[in-house]
Amino acid sequence: MATDLKAATAPSLADFEVIAAAAWERIEPEFRDVCRDLVIRVEDFALDEVLDELDIEDPFDLMGLYQGLSLDKKSSLDIAREPDMVFLYRRAILDYWVESGETLGEIITHVLVHEIGHHFGFSDEDMEEIEEDAGP
Repeated sequence: MATDLKAATAPSLADFEVIAAAAWERIEPEFRDVCRDLVIRVEDFALDEVLDELDIEDPFDLMGLYQGLSLDKKSSLDIAREPDMVFLYRRAILDYWVESGETLGEIITHVLVHEIGHHFGFSDEDMEEIEEDAGP
């Protein structure tokens, strides 16, 4: 099968947003409803300050991040602050994708579900079950 590699490009930030939105729609509605104020952002890499805070030297080692206070730790008395966010880091995900043999949709779904799981305060086992239900 011949492929015109001259026209081939890596998926853009906008492409990732489309894939992440599709993954979001496959997540069970009851989870999406509880996350209604959650913001999903796609960036090339985590900020240096974030990497430093997490003691991560190589930005390719971080594919996603939940930033906020998980629902199991929130109180109705909490002062309003920035919205909870899930970051998907495109370059790290692409790097993993090249080596994994998984589809890009599978990886983005996995990272998204994992980070949303942190929003809920879920265990890894809980997140695996949600991911299986969401499928790519």
